[in-house]
Amino acid sequence: MATQIAQIRVAQGWLRRFQHQSASLGGLTATFAAYLPDSSEFRKLPALYYLSGLTCTDENFSQKAGAFQAACDNNVILILPDTSPRGAGVEGEDETYDFGSGAGFYLDASQPKWSKFYNMYDYVVQELPTLVSEFLPVSGRKAITGHSMGGHGALTIGLKNPDSYTSVSAFSPICNPMECPWGQKAFTGYLGDDKQTWKQYDATELIKAYKGRDLHILIDQGNDDNFLKGDVNQLLPVNLLTAAAESKVPVTLRMQAGYDHSYYFISSFIGEHIRHHAQFLHA
Repeated sequence: MATQIAQIRVAQGWLRRFQHQSASLGGLTATFAAYLPDSSEFRKLPALYYLSGLTCTDENFSQKAGAFQAACDNNVILILPDTSPRGAGVEGEDETYDFGSGAGFYLDASQPKWSKFYNMYDYVVQELPTLVSEFLPVSGRKAITGHSMGGHGALTIGLKNPDSYTSVSAFSPICNPMECPWGQKAFTGYLGDDKQTWKQYDATELIKAYKGRDLHILIDQGNDDNFLKGDVNQLLPVNLLTAAAESKVPVTLRMQAGYDHSYYFISSFIGEHIRHHAQFLHA
């Protein structure tokens, strides 16, 4: 069971933060947040899971995205997990921003050094939804979205579990991590050198073989994103779009003029994403 550690009134609902002991994360204490519109006091609501990016906790989205009024207007509960286990004590987990703490990459590590604790895929897909269903007023229908590393997580988790999510969206996702420095570093560390094992956590590779139902995938990408147009393209949305077209998998990619990689960008379009998901969550 989860223990509530904070409660904040915002819009027409409550933001509540919880802690619990996580089996997926090696018995460590995990923190997550849930935003509950007041309408959830009278009936169960569907849930939208939001996965944050590198260095983030659940609080980045809560404090910067401005999503709560849209959640109320669309009668959707928001579930906000952390981005990695915390305090595992694994050597090297706190040395860089893009690997280890705050950088779990929403995969299940197979390398012995990391495999006990770094299992954010199992945590998001299995453990957290089960826990949430036990004590929060969720209907069982859920969708998933995320930003950057979290966008990668949302895409891969949705594509691997199409019967579990009504829809998928992402902001500035890492679309082809096998081909960018962030992904190569994370996959080598968590999964080892066998690149065949990397494909299960790469949205571009997954979409090439995808045979599931339409996930109504929506991606927003700012065209002034420094991780898109810099010396190294970490995001590679064209790779994903090309693979989707070849596989005839519907994907809507919207290039948004002038926007960067920040929460200014997310806050500009999060309402549209919540409305996008709500039409399928309430269908």
